[in-house]
Amino acid sequence: MTVVFNPTAGGRRRARLNQTLKLLRDSGCEVAVQATAARGDAETIAREFGGQPQPRDLLVVAGGDGTINEAVNGLLSRGGASPLALVPLGTANVLANEIGLVTAPAAVARTIAGGTAVRAYVGVANGRCFTAMAGAGFDAHVVAHVSLRLKRLLGKGAYVLESLRQLWRFPFPRYRVSVDGESHDAASVIIAKGHYYGGRYVCAPDARLDEPEFHVCLFERGGRWNAIRYALALAFGRLPRLADFRILRGRVVTIDGPAGDPLQGDGDIIASLPVRIEIAPWTLRLIVPLDSDRATLP
Repeated sequence: MTVVFNPTAGGRRRARLNQTLKLLRDSGCEVAVQATAARGDAETIAREFGGQPQPRDLLVVAGGDGTINEAVNGLLSRGGASPLALVPLGTANVLANEIGLVTAPAAVARTIAGGTAVRAYVGVANGRCFTAMAGAGFDAHVVAHVSLRLKRLLGKGAYVLESLRQLWRFPFPRYRVSVDGESHDAASVIIAKGHYYGGRYVCAPDARLDEPEFHVCLFERGGRWNAIRYALALAFGRLPRLADFRILRGRVVTIDGPAGDPLQGDGDIIASLPVRIEIAPWTLRLIVPLDSDRATLP
């Protein structure tokens, strides 16, 4: 296997990676490691891995959702034939949570060496893929402006601080969202491929990686108070119960609003408005734990 990792992961995260690699080698796996040096390197490594006849069986990404997103874009640019496994080292690890993969090195190594490959459908937004979710509105502005230095120091705390900052800076415009041709109005929108958001917070309870559709989450009311109310409902697992929060299902979504407004995908900015989002014509072969119940198609 080839393991691509983001060397900015330090401390306990680096120790978890080293222990995982040792367990894989001790179990008889042949492991080659390639470190990224700049943004986009994971995509380049994955594209080269997927575009050549490989003596190796598996690409493994050790990093957060952003690094995984790069690798997915690289693999799928070659048709997505090569399977992908994860060593979750990020802040939120949304995709890892979605497939039931914990961060303990023994569990990760066991999944990589003996897990099962499932077919995961991904979204494409203006040509860029995402695996777990995309969003426009308040959350996208938080992602666009969060301090990378604070993110390294505080983890999820950096997003909390930027959310408080955006409460006073964000103008709360309206967005026009079309789902399979039916138009809707919203203050913010999240396009979900999985049911988790921001870690283990449940946004779209019934969304699954192995289904070829989106769950489009519409936040209908804008303004500071409503943003706080939605955030608290998400934190306490009550978001889907709110009367002004709707979930629609569809395969083609367009979002229009302020020109150039950011679209976040898997926790990074991947496009800007206006945007067209579709189910990708290719599927991702994703290695999941044998006991995972979040992705079931062989």
